[in-house]
Formats: sequence, C-alpha cells, structure tokens
Amino acid sequence: MSSSIAVLGAGSWGTALAIQLARSGAVVKIWGRDTALIDHMVRDRVNSRYLPDAPFPDSLSAEPDWDKAIADTDFILVSVPSHSFRQILERLGTDAKRLAWATKGLELSSGLLPHQVVAEVLPECTQYAVLSGPTFATEVGQGLPTAMSVAASTEAFAADLAEALSTPPFRAYTSTDIVGVEVGGAVKNVIAIGAGLADGLGFGANARIALINRGLREMTRLGVAMGANSETFLGLAGMGDLVLTCTDNQSRNRRMGLALAAGKTVAQAEEEIQQVVEGVAAARAVHEQAQRLKVELPIIEQLYRVVIEGVPAAEAVKVLLSRATGPESE
Repeated sequence: MSSSIAVLGAGSWGTALAIQLARSGAVVKIWGRDTALIDHMVRDRVNSRYLPDAPFPDSLSAEPDWDKAIADTDFILVSVPSHSFRQILERLGTDAKRLAWATKGLELSSGLLPHQVVAEVLPECTQYAVLSGPTFATEVGQGLPTAMSVAASTEAFAADLAEALSTPPFRAYTSTDIVGVEVGGAVKNVIAIGAGLADGLGFGANARIALINRGLREMTRLGVAMGANSETFLGLAGMGDLVLTCTDNQSRNRRMGLALAAGKTVAQAEEEIQQVVEGVAAARAVHEQAQRLKVELPIIEQLYRVVIEGVPAAEAVKVLLSRATGPESE
C-alpha cells in the first residue's frame, strides 16, 4: 500500500485513524476546519481537545492548509459528521481519486448513504471505501487491541486499506458490502440512544439485551431492503458495533440516552457531551428512509418520537410493550 495519506477531519475519530495509519508506517497529514485546534496540534503534536493521551507518531503531522494537506497523497480519508460529508466531497472535486471515509449515517435531506453521495458528487471516483465497526477513538489512540471492517468498491482497494491500517494490536477485515456496513453504522447509533434511555430509566439488563437483539433485527430488515447482505449484520459492522455502542459509556449516543432519561433535552445533552451525537440526526434519517421503503421498524419509530418529536420516553415504551405478539423472525 502506498504511504502518503490525508485525513480530513480532526475530531476524535479522524485523529485516532490518523494516528493508527501513521503507526502502520504511512506518512499522514491531518486537516481540520478549526484552525485554532490545528495550530495547537502543530505545536503540541497531540489533539489535546479530543485525544489528549495519544501523542502523534513521527510520521503524522497536522496541516492547516487544505491544498497542502491533500497534495501528493495516495488516498484521502474523510472523517467528518454526516451533515458535512457532501460539502467536503464538493471541495475535493477531482482531487479524490482513491477515497475512504469513516462518516456514518444517511444524508438527512436525501436519505442517501455516504457511498451514494460519493457517486452523485464524484462520479469519476471508482476506488472508494467505508471504514466502520466496533471502535472507540480513545482506545484506538491508546493502541489497544481493535478490529474493524473495511468495505470497498473493489477487493483490491479493501485489501490495500486493511494493510494500511493493520498493526499487531489492530486488525482490519475486508468486505465488499458497502451498503451493509453503512446501514449498520447509521442504525446502531439510534439504537444506542435507546439503550441509554432504557438503562437510565432503570429497566434492567433483560430490557437492554432485548433492545439490542430486536434492534439488530431492525438493522438487518432495513439493510436488506436497501440491498445489503444479511450476513454483514452478524459481523463487526453490525452486531459488533451495535453491542459496543449500546453497552459502554464511551458512546456519545448511549450518553445521549442516559441524559434524556435524566430529564435533559437533546440540546442540553449535546452541550454536555460537547461533540456531535450522530444518532440524533440518524433517528430522523433512518425513520424517514424506513417510511420511504415501507419497512417496519418499531424501535426506530419510537426513538424518533422521543428524540425528534419530544414524546416522553415512558409513552414510547408503553407503545412498544403493547405491540401484538408474533414470530421472532419478524
């Protein structure tokens, strides 16, 4: 794998991926919109705001200049929130020959998955990939053992990316099911808000695992309707990422649910968390996509009502528990 990489997005996940790529031997430049943050990263060689305990390897540098960041790179990795993804692609234009992203979620205005936005904005880009799976940025930054999925438009590009990412503690697995990996990354964030709500309301372990299991069923149902392989949802980007995000308080989405259970508003919770909580926008986008495709997602529907419409969580739970019994396969 060629060794010159630009990472666009200097949040916690973009920084963690830049560090991991540099650890594996690549020369990496990381760019972000917040020039003050980038200036501090240039000076201190650490992202003190998001990953203060993860100093930069020697081959990683912060670059405040967009043109210099993307110049002479073998591939570009985008790690920005879903609402900024299209804008970054439009700015890249023809500079994106080989493109990867760690962005999760559907585009709210269109219901498109990230790879569909790429096809629309950059139709000439034929080598592209998504990175997803059960990973917390802090643990990747610390070099703890991790596994993730890399789904690409070609098996060769997936293999190149996996090689570029992998070190003895970090293993990347390849796939060509981009739809499945992207749907998993979007839906798990919404379900994780539900897991935080359930735990915050004191519903117990039985309710948590039921929510995770039935949430996996809804993830699979939507993914298959969108063209995914159902087996993908039993892997790292499906069940793996879902369980991680629902059960550990490093998850911003789970913390959002806990805050809502404590009586805080979405805005108050976001202010407290101090980072983008992707599950909030995903709740609307996934719900609307399910309506377009006429796919029944009862848990997602009720979480949409709580997060977007402000319905009390107790009322949403009552609706779920009053549903008619039926086969587990449905």
